[in-house]
Amino acid sequence: MSRPIGAAIVTIIGGIFILIGGLILASFGALLFAFLGISSGLFYIGLVIGLLTIVMGVLMYTTPSMHVAWGVLAIVFSITSWVFAFGGLFLGFLLALIGGILAIIWKPTPETPRPYTTTGFQVPPPPR
Repeated sequence: MSRPIGAAIVTIIGGIFILIGGLILASFGALLFAFLGISSGLFYIGLVIGLLTIVMGVLMYTTPSMHVAWGVLAIVFSITSWVFAFGGLFLGFLLALIGGILAIIWKPTPETPRPYTTTGFQVPPPPR
């Protein structure tokens, strides 16, 4: 069975960049809490979006039959990364978006049937 390997790899790399952007935003939130006492869980959503984007890439590889759903979710997470993770330093947004589009348009290669088989046994060639 073929798999959308390119889409999965690009999505996972994009998710790593989104995770880095979320880490930057979370550290900014920790600094705000340390100096001003302002606390909010919104600073950590970028980390969750980055992790979920990586999970979408892994799921594209492990369950290719659901490639359209994983692609759509990767696109949704890449778009939401603009708000919560600086777009993954823009590179994460772009890679996750491309990976999601590649997953949606991926077509599995059809399996070729075995020649001369009817019930799983090899049929002998016809006599001369």
